[in-house]
Amino acid sequence: MFTRTPVIALVATVVIAGALAPTAASAGWWWDMHRDRQDIRSDEADIRHDRRDLRNDYIELRRDLRAGNFGDALNELGDIRRDRADIYKDERDVRHDRRDLFWDRRGF
Repeated sequence: MFTRTPVIALVATVVIAGALAPTAASAGWWWDMHRDRQDIRSDEADIRHDRRDLRNDYIELRRDLRAGNFGDALNELGDIRRDRADIYKDERDVRHDRRDLFWDRRGF
């Protein structure tokens, strides 16, 4: 009688502790959320940088067109196209990372 109660208490403690203990999957889940947030911050910084470059390219394009430097203006148009493509790629990455973060928070 006296040995049965401590054994039951010990088994109950092990079961409860095992259910509450963090697993490898939950640790990976947290790390995945951390990486998604880090990627979002990095991509948003890249977007800010690319938008600043885009504004400068437009300023240089207008200056080249006013001065009649059409060859330089064509180079600026190429820079503008590249910056727009880079902004689009970074915005797409942010959308994907936000979606991943949404589903990671829900345990999927």
